Amino acid sequence: MTPSKTLPIAVLGAGPVGLAAAARLVERGLEPLVFERGAQAGASVAEWGHVRVFSPWRHNIDEASRALLEAEGWREPDPDALPTGAEIVRDYLAPLAAHPAIAPRLKTRATVLAVTRQDRSKLHSDGREAVPFVVVWRDAEGRTHRSLARALIDASGTCTRPNPIGRDGLAVEGEVENRARIAYGIPDVKGAARADYAGRHILVVGAGHSAINVALDLVGLQEDSPRTRITWATRGGGVGRLLGGGLNDQLPGRGQLGLAAVEAVRSGRLSLLSPLAVRRIEARGDGLAVSAERNGAEVALEVDRIVVATGFRPDLDPLRELRLSLDPSVEATPALAPLIDPNLHSCGTVRPHGVDELAHPEPGFYIVGVKSYGRAPTFLMATGYEQVRSVVAELAGDSVAARQVHLVLPETGVCKVAGPAPAAASCCGPAEEGYCAAARSEVAADVTDACCGGPARENAEACCAADEDAKAGGMAGCGCASTANADASCAPA
Repeated sequence: MTPSKTLPIAVLGAGPVGLAAAARLVERGLEPLVFERGAQAGASVAEWGHVRVFSPWRHNIDEASRALLEAEGWREPDPDALPTGAEIVRDYLAPLAAHPAIAPRLKTRATVLAVTRQDRSKLHSDGREAVPFVVVWRDAEGRTHRSLARALIDASGTCTRPNPIGRDGLAVEGEVENRARIAYGIPDVKGAARADYAGRHILVVGAGHSAINVALDLVGLQEDSPRTRITWATRGGGVGRLLGGGLNDQLPGRGQLGLAAVEAVRSGRLSLLSPLAVRRIEARGDGLAVSAERNGAEVALEVDRIVVATGFRPDLDPLRELRLSLDPSVEATPALAPLIDPNLHSCGTVRPHGVDELAHPEPGFYIVGVKSYGRAPTFLMATGYEQVRSVVAELAGDSVAARQVHLVLPETGVCKVAGPAPAAASCCGPAEEGYCAAARSEVAADVTDACCGGPARENAEACCAADEDAKAGGMAGCGCASTANADASCAPA
C-alpha cells in the first residue's frame, strides 16, 4: 500500500535542483508542493549573487525546466556564458518560479521544521508505508502548519550549516565569541561588504573553489585599496584541489580559477600557509589574534577579519523522525558515499547516479542536490538535475527511465585516488600521493611551478609548459627533464 495518489509530492527547497524537481513532476503529470524558506525562489543562490560560477549556462539549466519556460516565450541565455549567482536567479530561477505550472504550488517564507509519517514516529513500523508524510512548517507570521504529501524530495541544500574553522569539525576556542569579525562562505568583499575588508588584513581559510573566489576577490580589492593584506590558509597540505585541473579541466572557468590563484601566490599578492590548523581566536583591539599550528610549529597571526570557506554540512534535524541510511563519515547514502568520499578520491567528476544510489529505508523519501552529498565537496548543478530526473521517474512508476543515464559530466583534470603513491616519476619530479612534485609543494616558491605550468601546449618535444617556454627562449630546456622519466606528462597522476 502507498499513500493516496491524490496528495502532492513535497519538495523542500526552491533552488535550482528543487525547482527542477518541481518541473520534472509537472512533466510527469504529478502535483508538486514546494517549500522555500526564503522570500523568493533561489534565495540561497542570491546570497552569493556576486559570484560568477565556473560552469556555463548550458550546464545550469534543467531540460524539463527549459521546456516549461520556452513554452511561455522564455529565451535561454548564451549557453557558453558564465553567469553570476544573481543572473541565475534573475534569468532562470525567478521566471521558472513564476511559471503558471509552479507558482501556485510554491510556498515562500515557509521554514520546514520537521517531517514525519502521519501518526508514526521513526520507531513504528506497522502500516508505515501506507500513510502519508507530514511536513511541519512555519509561515512568515510565525504560524505553524502541517501539510500532507505522498512522497518527499529534500532539495533544501546546506547553506544554513557552514563548517567551522576547526579541523576536528568543531568551532575552535573563541570562534563563536568573535563571530562579528568572522564571515562564512563567500562574502561580497568588493561590493556590499567592501568597508569591512578594504585596507584590512584578512585571513581566508579553505582550499576549495569558494576559498579561491574569496582570495581572488580580495586580490582584486587590492587594486583600489593597496593596503589590503591577504593570508590564505588551507587546513590540509598540498595544492592539488587549488589547481582545479588547470588546462586539463573541461570546464575552463573552473581550471582558470585555480591557475589564477597560483599566479596570485607567485606574484606575492597573497601569502599561502599550508597546512595550517587554527587553535584559538582572541579579540585584540579592533582585530583578532589567531593562534595556529603549522607542521608542528606555533604560528601567531594578527588579522582584522577571517573568512571561513571550509564548506557546508547538511541539516539533518528536520529529518529525525524518518528512517535514513547515511554513511558514517560523509553523511550521504551508503551507495553514493564511495563515489564522493574525499578520503577515497578527490574528483570533480562523479559518475551520474540516481534513484538506486539515493534511496533510504524510508520509502518515497529522497535527498537530492548538494545535500545528498552530505559533507563531501565537488557538487555540480547538472548532477542534481540528473538526480531529480531519475527520482521523479521512479515516483511516476517508470522504473526503466529511472535507471537510465542522461548525463555526461565534464572532466576536471584532477583525480587523486587514495592508496600507494605511483612508482613512476614525472618531469616535475617523482609522483607522490597522486601528484607530481611541483603540484604537491607547500611553499609559494614551488607553487609557482604549478606542476611545471601543466602539459606542453604545442611543442611535442617539450615535457611541460615550463620546458616549452624555455626552449622557445633559446635555452636547452627548463631542466626538469633530467629525472628518471623525462617523457611523462606533468599532469597530476
